[in-house]
Amino acid sequence: MMRSMTTRQGDRAKVFSRRAIGLAAGKAALISALVGRMYYLQVLESDRYKTLAEENRINIRLLPPPRGRLVDRFGVPLAVNKQNFRVLLVREQTKDIEGTLDALGRIIALSDHDRQKVLKEVSRKRGFVPVTVRENLSWTEMARIQVNAPDLPGIIIDEGLARYYPWSEDFAHVLGYVAAVSEDDLTGDPLLELPGFRIGKAGIEREYDLALRGAAGTSQVEVNAVGRVIRELRREEGDPGDELTMTLDARLQRKAVEVLGEESASIVLMDVHTGEVLAMVSNPGYDPNAFNRGLTTAEWKTLVANDHAPLTNKPVGGQYAPGSTYKMVVALAALEAGVIKPENSVFCPGHMSLGNARFHCWKKGGHGSVNLVEAIAQSCDVYFYEIAKRVGVDRIAEMSHRFGLGKPVDVGLPHERPGLIPTTAWKRATMDQPWHKGETLVAGIGQGYVLTTPLQLAVMTARLATGLAVRPVLTRQIVGPDGNLLPRPAQTPDQLGISRQNMEMVRLGMLSVVHGDRGTARKAALEDKTIQMAGKTGTAQVRRITMTERQGGVIKNEDLPWKYRDHALFVCYAPYDSPRYACAVVVEHGGGGSAVAAPIAKAVMDECMRLDPARRTPTAEEMLALPPEAEPGPDDPTGTGTAGTGEAAAVEPALFENGLPRPLAKPDATGT
Repeated sequence: MMRSMTTRQGDRAKVFSRRAIGLAAGKAALISALVGRMYYLQVLESDRYKTLAEENRINIRLLPPPRGRLVDRFGVPLAVNKQNFRVLLVREQTKDIEGTLDALGRIIALSDHDRQKVLKEVSRKRGFVPVTVRENLSWTEMARIQVNAPDLPGIIIDEGLARYYPWSEDFAHVLGYVAAVSEDDLTGDPLLELPGFRIGKAGIEREYDLALRGAAGTSQVEVNAVGRVIRELRREEGDPGDELTMTLDARLQRKAVEVLGEESASIVLMDVHTGEVLAMVSNPGYDPNAFNRGLTTAEWKTLVANDHAPLTNKPVGGQYAPGSTYKMVVALAALEAGVIKPENSVFCPGHMSLGNARFHCWKKGGHGSVNLVEAIAQSCDVYFYEIAKRVGVDRIAEMSHRFGLGKPVDVGLPHERPGLIPTTAWKRATMDQPWHKGETLVAGIGQGYVLTTPLQLAVMTARLATGLAVRPVLTRQIVGPDGNLLPRPAQTPDQLGISRQNMEMVRLGMLSVVHGDRGTARKAALEDKTIQMAGKTGTAQVRRITMTERQGGVIKNEDLPWKYRDHALFVCYAPYDSPRYACAVVVEHGGGGSAVAAPIAKAVMDECMRLDPARRTPTAEEMLALPPEAEPGPDDPTGTGTAGTGEAAAVEPALFENGLPRPLAKPDATGT
C-alpha cells in the first residue's frame, strides 16, 4: 500500500514537472516573440515609425503669399495689400457665445447676418478653432476691442493682408477685383482651399491671376492628440506675386472720370504709336473693395438694377452703332476702290431716294454740293449714302477689318466683344436673307447692323492717324519677386496698305471737323492754340423715326425717355501734324456727338497734352500722390496707408487731397 502511494506521488511530480516545463517553454516563446517584435519595430522599422509619429505630432500648413501689386506707368499704386484686422471667436474660451457677441456688438457694428454666420460656424468646428466674426476692421475698431478685451472672453484679434484699391471706382473695370474662391474655381491648387483666400474675378486681376498670386509659404506647427496647435516650430514665408506695371496714367484716368460725371459712358485714350492705353473708363463704376469684403444682398441688387449698367466694362463689352465716326472708313473704301475722287462732289438736298424709300440727312435743308473733305467736316449723310451705294457693303467691310473693327482687338481683358461689320455673306448665313441696297446706305453712315466697341473706335482712330496697324496694350512690364523684369515686347505694326494721299484727304476732313468754318465740332478745339486736333462727331439713333414724326416734327432727345435718346460719340487725335494720342468717347443716350461727347474728349485731350505722359518724367512730388505701399500704420487710423503724404495735395489740387484721390463732386440736376 505504501509502495502504491509512493508511485502515485512520483507520477504526480512528473506530470507537474512536465507542465512546468511546458509553461516555461511557452513563456519563453512568447517572450522571444515579444522581444523579436520589439526589435523589429524599434530597430528594423524605427525610421518608418519615427516618421509616422512626427507626422502625427507636426503639421505643415500653407501660408498665403502677398498678392502682387498693380501700379500705373509711373509707379503710382492702383491695387495693393493693406493690413486686415479681423476679430475672431474661440468657442472653448467663452461660456456664453451669444453674450460675448452681444458685448462685442456694443463696441463695433455687428449685423444679424454676422451673428448668424458665427453661430453656424462654431457649431461645425472644434471648440479651439477660431471663427471669423468680422474682417477689415478699422484701426479705431481694433483698438476699442483691445481695450475691452477683459470683458470679451473668447475674442481675439488677428492680422493679415487684404486687397485694397485706393482709387476705388476709377479703375474698377480695368483692374477688376478679387473675391472668395467658389466651387467652380477649384483646380487642385492647395492655395485655393485656404480659408479666406482671394483670387482675381474680373479685369486684369483675373487675366494675370496666376502671376499675381505668388507661391505659398509654409508653417511647421506642433499639435497635440486632438489637433490643437501647441507651438510653431518653423516658418518659411512664400514668394509674393509679381508686380504688374500698367500702361495707364492715374492722373489722366481720374480726369476722365471727373469729366464724365453722372453720364453712362466710356472713354479710351491711347498712344497712337505704341498702342499703350493711357486711360480706359467705364462709367458709372463700382467699388471693387466691396467685392473683396463680400457684397450684401442689397448692394448686389442695387448694382444689377441700375439701368446705367455699372457692372459692364463698356470700352470692351459695350457694342454701339458708330454713327458718323464710321464715315472715314467708308470714305477710304470708296477712295481705294476708285469709285470716287476727293474732288468729286455730291449734291445734298437733305435726302436721297432709293426706289420707294427715302433716306434723310441729319440737316433737313441739306448741305448743297460737297466734296470729300466738306462731307466729313459737315458730316453730310447724303454724300456717304451715295459713295456707300457705289462701293458696296463687302468692300466697306474689308476696309473696316483693316482698321480693327468687327473683331476682338485682344487688349488682355475678359469679356471683350467683337462688334459686327455686316457683309452679304453674313446676312445670308445668319438670316438666310439677301442683302438689300438700302441696307448698304444705312451701313454707310454707321447705322443698321454695324456695331463697334469704344476700344475699337480708339484703335480705328489711332490707325487713321498713323497708317499703321497699331494694337492696344494695357501692360508695360512684370517684376518678379527676384526683381527681374519681364518687359513687354515693343510693337512693330504693319502698314495698312492704304494710299498715303487718300489717308491725307481723310485726315484733312477730320481736321476740318474741329478747325473748319463749318465743322461740326468747332468748339472742341484745344486750349493750347498751337496744337491742332483732328476729330469726328457721331450721333447714333437707337430708335426709328417714323415718317409721321418727320412730318409733324421730330421729338427732341431731351423730351424722350432716357433709353430712347441717341448715343453721342466723338473720336479724335492730336497733334494733327505729329500724331501722338487718340481718344474715343461714347455717351449712352447722351444726344448729339458735337454737343455732349466732343466737350468731354476736349477736356481729356487738353489734360493729355498738358501732361504728355509719353514724354514726361514724374517729379518726386507727383510720386507722393499715392504712397508706394498703401498699408496703414500707427499714425494712419483710417487704414488707407496715406499717413505723412499730405504735401502731395499741392501737386494737383483738382485731383488729389491729402495724398489720396479727391472724391469727385456730384453734378447738380442741370447735368454735367
